[in-house]
Amino acid sequence: MATSEQRARPRKAATSKAAKAPATRKPAAIAKKATAKKQAVPAKKAAPPKQASTPRTSKSAPSKAVAAPPRARTKSKVARSPDVAQRLRSLVFGALDDLKAKDIQEIDVRGKSNVTDLLVVVSGTSSRHVKSIADEVVKQTKRAGLPPIGVEGHREGEWVLVDLGDIVVHVMLPRTREFYALERLWTVGDDMPATLAG
Repeated sequence: MATSEQRARPRKAATSKAAKAPATRKPAAIAKKATAKKQAVPAKKAAPPKQASTPRTSKSAPSKAVAAPPRARTKSKVARSPDVAQRLRSLVFGALDDLKAKDIQEIDVRGKSNVTDLLVVVSGTSSRHVKSIADEVVKQTKRAGLPPIGVEGHREGEWVLVDLGDIVVHVMLPRTREFYALERLWTVGDDMPATLAG
């Protein structure tokens, strides 16, 4: 017959095994909780792919006081009958005369440009005057049913380009006009155009 001591020993061993059992289960329980936490945390949103940015090139303006040239139209001019072109020319010169534009020059660029037939370069005494001249050209041509294709540079008021198809009008401040020298550019090898009264 086993003594009470012998009976107690197996029980101690059993209890010690039972006490050790949670210790062996503990890492598994921790691992289970860790995976549950990972699943509960929402995945970070993937950042949208960065668009390839075009490098900004600094427009090297010749001087702070001189405006950048307006963008030129690239498509071919709208073909109009000679009567309409002559009517458009008279409207432009009427508007320039009404607003007292200075140093009006007319340059025939047929055969040199497929964008227009005639360039008209004029000066205004101030930015406000330049804008007013351009506005008058636009107003007169719109009223006659021959609206401009586009107007560029109106905000700055140093060089306003009014594109009328057969005629492109450049209204410029004197310093801008002197710097860009459109008359010289378009008359290389030709005689300089005569300055019209104005």
